[in-house]
Order: sequence, then structure tokens, then C-alpha cells
Amino acid sequence: MKKPYTGGNSPKNFLPGRIVLLYEDRNIFVIEKPAGLLSIASKTENRKTVYSYLCEYLRRKGEKRRPAVVHRLDRDTSGLMLFVKSGELKQAFMQNWNELVTERRYTAVVEGAFPESAGLSGLIDAPLAETKDGRILVRPGGMPAVTRWKLVKQNGAYAGLSLELETGRRNQIRAHLSCLGHPVAGDTKYGARTDPLNRLALHAESLSFFMPGSSVRMAWSSPAPENFWDLVR
Repeated sequence: MKKPYTGGNSPKNFLPGRIVLLYEDRNIFVIEKPAGLLSIASKTENRKTVYSYLCEYLRRKGEKRRPAVVHRLDRDTSGLMLFVKSGELKQAFMQNWNELVTERRYTAVVEGAFPESAGLSGLIDAPLAETKDGRILVRPGGMPAVTRWKLVKQNGAYAGLSLELETGRRNQIRAHLSCLGHPVAGDTKYGARTDPLNRLALHAESLSFFMPGSSVRMAWSSPAPENFWDLVR
């Protein structure tokens, strides 16, 4: 099988906001987002976002195009994100997301140990709906949502999981793991009782996709912060 293209040995470019620009060409950006930074503007913040920093980066380069968001990470989730440079390409991704994106894998540290009866892996197939207070919870009749999980390592207090999304609902991993009885460490919104890292212990570690109209698969990886694994040693 032909290896996916990963941008070769291009050096990392560090942008404002602690954003790491891993790859750029005339069509796309692939970046590493730090925890604590919004992907796009909200009602309370419209300047310090990945989107605004990339807009400024393009402006300083003399490019008149603006980046377009094709998927998001929560403020306190770190890891890989894809941005495109045209509305047409955004539409192509959005309309064919499931066919073009071949992998979105995350690392999470969750509260509590998994019993032997739970096995080493599983699938959460539970519909999600938004509540009046803005939380996403498992609800009959909600939007279909599927998350695959694999136990990597655990101790009595925490478990390290590798997770792969088959659907891309907002807060999907957080809601599914909370429903499973193992909220992400630091996720007080979804029932976590501890915050050992002073952040959400969730990281987007791998991303692979086909460019629309191309047979070349592109792939990147970004290992979870080492302190994630310190929690389960």
C-alpha cells in the first residue's frame, strides 16, 4: 500500500497563540492547536482564536484569501486540525466528509478503571442531542453518534484510551465517555470530579484524509502530551 503524504521533512512553523503550523500548501493548513485556545470566534472571544491567527498569518504573507474551518476542536482539547483556503474546498470536504476523512483518532485520560468484564476495547453507539444549557448528552432520537475506544493503560484512578470517531458530533467523545461512566479528566462540564492537569485530558493525535478529487492520502500524527501518561503510570 502506498504510504500517505505527510509533508516530508518540512520544519515546524510556530505561530502566535502557541499554534504549530505543521504543513501548508496553496490549498490547506494542518496545525497543532494548544489547549486553551478557541478554534473559531465565540460570543465572548473573537480575536484570540486559531482562525484569527491564521487570518493574520495570511495577511502578513500578502495573501488575500482567508482560511476556512472544516472541523473544530473544543477550547481545552489540543491536537491536529485541518483548515482550507477556499470556500469551494470547504464545501467539498463538508459534503463528502465521511468518504474523504479516513481517520480521526484521539487520546484521552478518563476517570476510573475499567473492570475486566469491560474488555480492552468497545464501541459506543449512542445518539446525541443538545440540552437547553448547551450540553450535549445521550438522548433517544438524537443525532447518530459512534465512537470506538481502546484501553491503552490504566491504574486504579485513571485510564488512558485511544478513541476513533466514526461520526463527528460536537462534544461527542466527552458526552459518550461521560455516559459510559468514565468522564474525561478535567471535564467538569461532563461530570469529572478531578482536574489533575488543569486542562481537559483530550488530544487529537492523528488525522488522515484524501484531498477532494485526488487519490493521494495525507496523514499526520501528534503524540499526546507526556503528562497524560504520567497519570496512568
